[in-house]
Amino acid sequence: MENKNKFEFPKDFLWGAAAASYQIEGDNKNSDWWRWEEMGKTTDKSGRACDYWNQYKKEHDLLEELGVNAFRISLEWSRIEPEEGKFSDENIKHYREILEDLKRRNIKRVVTLWHWTSPIWFADKYGFHKKKSVEIFVRYCEKVIDELGDLIDIYVVFNEPMVPLGLGYMGGTFPPGYKNPFKFYRALKNIVDSYIESYKIIHKKYKDAQVGISYLYNWYEKSDSGLVNFINKISNWWRIDLLGDKIRNYQDYIGIDYYRVGRIRFDFRNIKLDVKNQNYFGFTIDEDDNNIMKWIAYPEGLQKVIKEVCPKYKLPIYILENGLPTHMGLNDEERVRFISNHIFYMKKAMQGGSNVKGYFHWSLLDNYEWLYGFGPRFGLVEVDYETFGRKPKKSFYAYQKIIKNSLEQN
Repeated sequence: MENKNKFEFPKDFLWGAAAASYQIEGDNKNSDWWRWEEMGKTTDKSGRACDYWNQYKKEHDLLEELGVNAFRISLEWSRIEPEEGKFSDENIKHYREILEDLKRRNIKRVVTLWHWTSPIWFADKYGFHKKKSVEIFVRYCEKVIDELGDLIDIYVVFNEPMVPLGLGYMGGTFPPGYKNPFKFYRALKNIVDSYIESYKIIHKKYKDAQVGISYLYNWYEKSDSGLVNFINKISNWWRIDLLGDKIRNYQDYIGIDYYRVGRIRFDFRNIKLDVKNQNYFGFTIDEDDNNIMKWIAYPEGLQKVIKEVCPKYKLPIYILENGLPTHMGLNDEERVRFISNHIFYMKKAMQGGSNVKGYFHWSLLDNYEWLYGFGPRFGLVEVDYETFGRKPKKSFYAYQKIIKNSLEQN
């Protein structure tokens, strides 16, 4: 007898892994983040990172072994336009080779155009707080579309823009290192204008393209305190609505990056701004002392976020990032449980009618984790940063099995 309660993922569902160019390529010396490292603002320097720029075929072999049908990768603006107005044919050609290699393997390309990093010349002369930045970014976007657009299936124009805007223009811990609300507001407006213009340009050339951004969606829990519940609402407005409401009519999907729960507390004895340690004038987020980045995993939150987003936007949803930072080690049983539990709750949301079109695990490889350096390990594959050897972890094979079972249903 047929089991009517059995759930099958849609045939066109995207099973993927994700990565960002700066975190894996290595030697992005023309980037503002490279200079940030040289200024001593990070735990480690990225150096050669995972050497993906030279060894990308090894990663693509791993993607094939994993069984994914999509890979989210980003382009490094500082490689494509190392000097203002001077585009590198050599580096564009190399990116083309990377994307063509993925296409040959029948792996769809989900491409981020800006994943937190900008060329040094852009940072020095413009920055997103200057109006001219819109014209400069759109020119870069147009160049990517002209040269590589035929190889891009889904565009993520900006990755989690509120994170670098908040930390770079209010918190001072990301480039450009400001603590200036006026520059923040101008940068926000220019990011919005850059996105909308890029959206229009992409659709002018590729009418059927899927274009959007990714939002960092933590789940904020309710509390007995009315003040904490109010701060939860403010946090959601800050991370999502402040930008999302401005581009509401220029999105073909909603990209969700989900990692953890945010349990907010207030401590009147600790009134200060310490962004790295998550203290916002006395409001702090609970921590898991057993996690290397103190994050509290909360799989149920993914279902709750999806159910919140679906009626709000009425657009297809892609889970573009979902992952767990751990210590080094191949026997990452906690990541195995993390993946299984989050996919379970994603599936429950889909059974309830939510239009989720893909899931991308963050990340394929252990990589350079910004301010935290090489300590946190997010990868399905362990990387030896001295030899650049790669070894699949236990979670690699667990995720492989989930994908295989899903595709075999179809």
